[in-house]
Amino acid sequence: MTAVYKFGGASVNSTEAVRNMASIVKRYAGEQLVIVVSAMGKTTNRLEQLVPGVRPRAEHPALLEQLRDYHRQIIGGLFANPQHPVVADFDSLMAQLAEQCDKEPTNYNFDYDQTVCFGELMSTTIISHYLNSIGLENLWVDVRQIICTNQNYREGIVDFEQTEAATRQFMASHANTRTFVTQGFIAGTADGHTTTLGREGSDYSASILSYCLNADRMTIWKDVPGFLNADPKFFPDTVKIEEIPYNEAIELAYYGASVIHPKTVKPIQNKNIELDIKSFVTPEAEGSKIGPFDTIRPLTPLYIVKQNQTLLSILPKDFSFIAEENLQTIFAALAGLNIRVNLMQNSALSFSICIDDNEMLLAGLQEKLGEQFHLRYNRGLKLITIRYYTQEIIDKIVAGRPVLLQQRSRTTTQLIVG
Repeated sequence: MTAVYKFGGASVNSTEAVRNMASIVKRYAGEQLVIVVSAMGKTTNRLEQLVPGVRPRAEHPALLEQLRDYHRQIIGGLFANPQHPVVADFDSLMAQLAEQCDKEPTNYNFDYDQTVCFGELMSTTIISHYLNSIGLENLWVDVRQIICTNQNYREGIVDFEQTEAATRQFMASHANTRTFVTQGFIAGTADGHTTTLGREGSDYSASILSYCLNADRMTIWKDVPGFLNADPKFFPDTVKIEEIPYNEAIELAYYGASVIHPKTVKPIQNKNIELDIKSFVTPEAEGSKIGPFDTIRPLTPLYIVKQNQTLLSILPKDFSFIAEENLQTIFAALAGLNIRVNLMQNSALSFSICIDDNEMLLAGLQEKLGEQFHLRYNRGLKLITIRYYTQEIIDKIVAGRPVLLQQRSRTTTQLIVG
């Protein structure tokens, strides 16, 4: 029996959290486990500031020191021996990171992937050593040698045929190993460069490996009791969803439900693998299940909030209508910069999109489109999606705030609010 477990940053963000994660792993030590781990805590956010060209080089030493201190504190809490091999392995990764972030900027998306990957490499190195030290023997695996993507940096497209072949070959050569520790979020190209699978992509990594391994089940361990109808940070009275059909989960993830990455569900749906979402705080409790169900249970309104959004309006400089050739130019620019559109709407004279706020990518879009189009934007907005809405619910959510754009279908409404 093979199970794939994914632990996110919140589940390994401290010494105590790593110990708790190890206690969960110990519960299932009799199975063959593939453990997929994210970067610790908010490490990826810090690493994004170290991407060449994002911040002045003079700021790098302080940022690197923050990362070093944070991880060293966790290491110190887990290992009594200050000379434990984990220290040398971690220091080696820090030296490689320092060298990477000191390079001259080339292409932002490429530089991003070569830099932020160190978060997962550090977390899995520490966790693998710790599990071995407490008698949970495991093999550390560089997932970049297994999950293969194209060169679409920051949003690598997986070559499933090659990835499945690499997975089977690797597992066949380690048939006697019961536990593997590997990275989420990151992957590799055929020519040896690192790619990433999209922000928060560790869920997707676990799904890819579940597909390739024909896993019996996949579990995502979260700091919430399951798939909630809303983020408890924004809504006080949440409802746990017991069962979610695959297609419903795909819709919710597409709209930005933070509990799973948008691409997570399709691979496991293709192999009919159920996904459990469970709490690492109360691991014995029943969580939520995504699987071949007929309907969502219980049926209740679902709320998704995406913070830090930019509403961008693109207008032709010659005051012509927005025609197909204009849209072709705009979408080519968006694709070239790997900008994901969260919502779009066009009128006769303008094309509006809602995207995650990123100053570097906005500058790149201005460079690509500025000669032909006027670009106007509002930043610091929220995109609120309500599935199974009523007008009463919409009025309550808006609560007098300005609505810059709204779209509705029979089951879903989306609002961009200030």
